[in-house]
Amino acid sequence: MVTQEEITRVSKLMKIEIDDHREYVDKVKKMIGYFDVLDSAGVESEEISMPEIQISSLREDKHIPFSDKLIEKINHYKGTYIHAPKMSS
Repeated sequence: MVTQEEITRVSKLMKIEIDDHREYVDKVKKMIGYFDVLDSAGVESEEISMPEIQISSLREDKHIPFSDKLIEKINHYKGTYIHAPKMSS
């Protein structure tokens, strides 16, 4: 299903440094398994009803300029990367 080589390739594409790629193979397999469970839930025939909203009742979009550099306001910013928390199982 998912191989260590695929994890390595995706991590390189996403510019994520991973020491042990094998550690993530099982995690990705579990995620894909969960998507399979969701796919088999059989909700294709369910009808989703949404209330009709008139465009005139929506708020007007307004551009509000931001004078500061947003990237400098982000916590855990390192050069060209943003540090994110580790994945947990």
